[in-house]
Amino acid sequence: MATNLLNDRKIRLTKPADKEFLLSDGRGLFLRIRPSGARDWLFIYTFAGKRRKMGLGSLESVSLATARSEADKAQDCIAQQIDPQLNQQQLVAEQTAQRESLEAKKSRQTVKELFGVWEKRELTSRKDKGAEVRRSFEKDLFPTLGTVAAEDITRTMLVKVLDSVVERGAPIVARNLLGDIRQMFGYAILRGIVEHDPTSRLKRDDFGKKVERERILTEAEIKVLPDMLLAARMAESSTAAIWIMLSTCCRVGEISRAAWKDVDLEAKTWFIPPENAKNTKAHTVYLSPFAIRQFETLKKLPTENCEDGTQIKWVLPARWTDMHLCVKSLAKQIGDRQRGDKPPMKCRSLHINALELPGGKWTPHDLRRTAATMMGVLGVRPDVIEKCLNHVEQNKIVRIYQRQKLEAEQAEAWRLLGERLELLLRRDADNVVMIRSAA
Repeated sequence: MATNLLNDRKIRLTKPADKEFLLSDGRGLFLRIRPSGARDWLFIYTFAGKRRKMGLGSLESVSLATARSEADKAQDCIAQQIDPQLNQQQLVAEQTAQRESLEAKKSRQTVKELFGVWEKRELTSRKDKGAEVRRSFEKDLFPTLGTVAAEDITRTMLVKVLDSVVERGAPIVARNLLGDIRQMFGYAILRGIVEHDPTSRLKRDDFGKKVERERILTEAEIKVLPDMLLAARMAESSTAAIWIMLSTCCRVGEISRAAWKDVDLEAKTWFIPPENAKNTKAHTVYLSPFAIRQFETLKKLPTENCEDGTQIKWVLPARWTDMHLCVKSLAKQIGDRQRGDKPPMKCRSLHINALELPGGKWTPHDLRRTAATMMGVLGVRPDVIEKCLNHVEQNKIVRIYQRQKLEAEQAEAWRLLGERLELLLRRDADNVVMIRSAA
């Protein structure tokens, strides 16, 4: 059989007719020319006693040389008793599957990529804009699983990460990390990014029980605290901040971020704006004379970063910048002075045991708990104490329908607390006895 009967010139010069017709190139390869002028390649062959046609593509997309190569492959299939048309379909299916697999791989998000989407959509609404979650992920999750596809993450992988966090002595970090990972995968499942949640059946308690702190300073400990603070070489500003926390029930972050514009000593109020409150709920503290004296002490202190001697805006200014004191500073100062047998940290206080009290180690937050407890002992109603603490009412019905602020009751509670502290800190405080809780 004659082959290679066609050439580019013949193909170009052949004009369409009223009916479609075929130009043979030999060995079953034909160029079909339609009345519209469209041209495409056909391979016509006989297999299993039946005459069949197989399209090889249009002339625009398939050259003469390529068409001949495809026809040769088809002839080889026939020689092996394989229908070339079925072989072509299988090849197309395989190519399609490969292409889809490649596209799927490209669309699969890694853990780090998923975090980026989740962070932008969900974490930016948090008070710290997701900074703490990002720090935790970058330290413990990304180094081992950051480049792994999110849908390939397994429960076993996560357990290894969480166990390693526990092993370095940070079970609370592991608990929080698990909660954040669960939220991220919940976001991904809702949007069809992944199908399964690898945190399923994992519980926070599997990586360390959450222990509620019960530490409160006794009145005997409060009596000796002034001399201990002096011996510990605590800065006068830090000492005043400690007494403010104890006399107002405030959080350490609230006094650390406090600005003088929010403190009105004449009106005897301290306004805590939403951005400074842990629950983003604005709060007004009605200052007792005891608390006012602490603020007055801070107001009189010289500021190292204010050269002209004028008052800067922060109640507790940072030492080397024009910002407020770091929110972790007071906790570090107190912790540095309760290190037990551990050596002092570099460039930190050498008085490593100066603030150890008989009841054990204490933290700034324990002062808040102590203040609330003292209010209760002094007869202040629990609902008033909760208002002083700026807690959100847990009972939804009460929260919705009972909107009273109890401002007078709060002011009286802070006054009672301040008077009790003044009494305890007097030099003749040995004669002071514990007041019993009101019935």
